[in-house]
Amino acid sequence: MHILLVSDAWYPQINGVVRTLDTTRKIVEEKGHTLSRITPDLFDVNMPMPMYQEIGLALFWPGEVSRRIKKIIEEKGAIDAIHVATEGPLGMAARSFCQRNKIPFTTSFHTKLAEYINERTGVPAEWLWRWLEWFHRPAQRVLVTNQGMADELAEFGIKHTHLWPRGVDLEQFHPSKKPSTHAADLARPIFVYVGRVAVEKNIESFLKLDLPGTKMVVGSGPSLDALKSGYPDAVFTGPLHGDELAAAYADANVFVFPSKTDTFGLVLLEACAAGTPVAAYPVTGPKDVITDPTAGTLREDLGEACLISLDLKPEDARRYAEGFSWEAATDTFIEALERTSVTGNES
Repeated sequence: MHILLVSDAWYPQINGVVRTLDTTRKIVEEKGHTLSRITPDLFDVNMPMPMYQEIGLALFWPGEVSRRIKKIIEEKGAIDAIHVATEGPLGMAARSFCQRNKIPFTTSFHTKLAEYINERTGVPAEWLWRWLEWFHRPAQRVLVTNQGMADELAEFGIKHTHLWPRGVDLEQFHPSKKPSTHAADLARPIFVYVGRVAVEKNIESFLKLDLPGTKMVVGSGPSLDALKSGYPDAVFTGPLHGDELAAAYADANVFVFPSKTDTFGLVLLEACAAGTPVAAYPVTGPKDVITDPTAGTLREDLGEACLISLDLKPEDARRYAEGFSWEAATDTFIEALERTSVTGNES
């Protein structure tokens, strides 16, 4: 099968959406399928996304996405399924192409965009939800990470959802990756957050907690300087990658996830795979991922959750993560795609 993936999220962006899509791509190809992509890195001109300067959005002339689809078909043959992963400029152009040519397609819902924009601009979230419902309405299926997110989307009129769970790289994220040079001289216990450093991640609610030991924040984003200034006792490492990132997970005592707006939180599984129990709020995302109390603690009182998770066993967190397979997740993705035939004769 020849799959076309259209996404406004791709490298050099670093986030769970990019890691999910790239891992899916690799396994799709290992299974013998062909995956072509239209992503921002393939365009000569990118502009920073308003409010998210490190995310580059592709700039292109009208009709450019259609021309690229036809070029892909010339080089690799007819396309059997189109998946539009994001609601940005490329996603909009691909949606328009499919609508114009009556081609069935699927979409996915990765981010609570309405809440994110509301946090930053004050634009009412309900206005943005109307637009999101309009965007996803013509898709045959909207792939979501968990049932909690499906139920939430249904409240806003997006009812044609299909579950697409996530996996975790059990080799990359492993207890054996410690010690971490970033944690070597820190007072223990160490409570770590990994992810984008931005207002919608609610990191300040973590940094305000009265906890023993050290709070460590791994990542970058628009709130980094303000949080470093406001919380000088916390340790901010900046972004980490590869074994350095894996070691930061593994060498912490508790992974703290303060976000209330994530649809899944791939970092939750990465922490568990590294043998680090989770502390989080009982909201969509964490409550759908951390379903075993031996792997993490969900409480409205985040500080209480942190202290309870201190007593959880690393081996139990690791064992829980071993139940999440990227191969199974990719099989679900392939099965959810809507088969079609795009031959290059489309407008």
